[in-house]
Amino acid sequence: MEDSVTSEEDLEALIEGMDYIPGHFHLPLHLNGEAPAGKPELRRRDTLLRLESLRAQLETESGQLQYAARNLLGLLDFHLERLPEAEEAFRAVCREEPANLNAWANLGYVYDRLGREPEAGECVEKVSALMGLGDGGDDQDGPRLRAARCLAEQAYTQPWDVELEGDAELRERLTAALTLYNRALDYGGQLIPIEEKRSWYFKMATIYIRLDGLIQDQEDAEYSRLPLYNKAMRLLTDVLESDRVHLKALAWCYVGVLLERKDEFSTVPMAVHDCGYTDSEPLSCYGLAIKFATDDALILNQLANIFLQLGKHDMATGISNMALNVLPDPELNWQAYCNRAKISVMAYVRDLERAKQGHAGIPDRQGLREAKADLERVQSVRPCLRTHLEMAQVYYYMGVDAVQESLLVDEGAVNSALVCLARALQCPPGESLPELQLLRGRCLLLKGEEPNAADCFLRALELQRPGAADPAVLRCLLTALLACCCQGPDTDGAICRLEECVRRAEKSYSVAVVRVELRALCRSHTADVTELSKTLVKRGRTKLVRHLLDSLQPRVKAPLARSFSV
Repeated sequence: MEDSVTSEEDLEALIEGMDYIPGHFHLPLHLNGEAPAGKPELRRRDTLLRLESLRAQLETESGQLQYAARNLLGLLDFHLERLPEAEEAFRAVCREEPANLNAWANLGYVYDRLGREPEAGECVEKVSALMGLGDGGDDQDGPRLRAARCLAEQAYTQPWDVELEGDAELRERLTAALTLYNRALDYGGQLIPIEEKRSWYFKMATIYIRLDGLIQDQEDAEYSRLPLYNKAMRLLTDVLESDRVHLKALAWCYVGVLLERKDEFSTVPMAVHDCGYTDSEPLSCYGLAIKFATDDALILNQLANIFLQLGKHDMATGISNMALNVLPDPELNWQAYCNRAKISVMAYVRDLERAKQGHAGIPDRQGLREAKADLERVQSVRPCLRTHLEMAQVYYYMGVDAVQESLLVDEGAVNSALVCLARALQCPPGESLPELQLLRGRCLLLKGEEPNAADCFLRALELQRPGAADPAVLRCLLTALLACCCQGPDTDGAICRLEECVRRAEKSYSVAVVRVELRALCRSHTADVTELSKTLVKRGRTKLVRHLLDSLQPRVKAPLARSFSV
């Protein structure tokens, strides 16, 4: 017992004397804190999704940054209560990179949680020695380089935190990452190998671009955007000197992104001139990026993802096709097939919306058939939550009318969508995805199973995070419950559920959103709403009726103008 107390005192004294603290468990991340009240299921879901995304990202990381990703994998495993997996993740980094401060500190934390005090103490001693806090040692440069890498890995972790739906939270994490990267550069200075430093520059540049995107549409944001833009451009210019092909390709792509944004400023940002891009065009930069990546499917897939996020679907499709020409095997290049399928579905949905508004004709379903073929190739070798959910979406659009989505035209396709969703529910964290529950409810609503559909929509409503709620969930839920009130055998129970739905919606959505959806319900189902209102009035339950009537009232009355006769 005395040894344990002494060990804790030694550890506290050690921490007090540090300029920085190795490890990830002390970082001010949502991950390291308590889950929001009543939301542990959502925290676990978000952590699992982060874990799956990071595993895919790990395939693209090289050099020292791969250890940043692997330390983060261990952190995520720990918070999912997978302590053996977390231990193995940290031990593997310690074996491959014995001087990795974060891995030793994290491993010690896991041992402490497991009650293995002697091994935890050994990790503390190892961390102390690597930091140069022990006796002896003539290596003056080693501790500073190790400290720089420790801070860079902690910077890498920041954008991967959970519960970053709001712009303010995301901005805070991205800014924290930049602060840590800059501290790492200060600590390491000239000791950092130039290629490693350029990999940090690239991460910093992408963060500056993300920060610029967060305030891009704000009024009078130019003054705040200029420093972000100029820093990103200068960092990318340094990255272009890298010997690593994937860094050069991605850097050219992001230079093209920045050149597209330069016209959003009243004056061309000085970094464009300072870095020699005065006469450069975005398309030429994209062309150089593709040229460097021509024979590498992994880099091509990264470029396709960037163009997909930018909404450049034609370019993303072309690059995905290039990646498949280089590596057609779906087991080795599943990402390209998934990208191409996603683009096909997005293009169909876009055309569908235009058709609903009368701006275009009936969309061509050939894109859906092509997406189905691509996803079938992936499912044959890599069945997972993502492919099951995307295949269900394809089947759903095959089963509904091309213009009026509420009409069922192919019940077999809708049934296939439900089968895919059932498989997706078996893949963690499928059951806690609101988009899965929403799609499942839509399929059941098409089949006339309004009570089952309402259950799915209610579940989707529960799984949404405050501030990130999708109005489509409320719209579908109101429609399903209204149908239950008018057609179901238990009208009293359905009416109670509808009233409860409106109350809960007012907590999850803004007042304006609730009014808009209630107004849409009244206008699209006028006869049913009228009958329901009569029933409610007869029973003296007028609160919901007032909500419905209030939604139809104009919020701003036009002022009366005085009339003059001539």
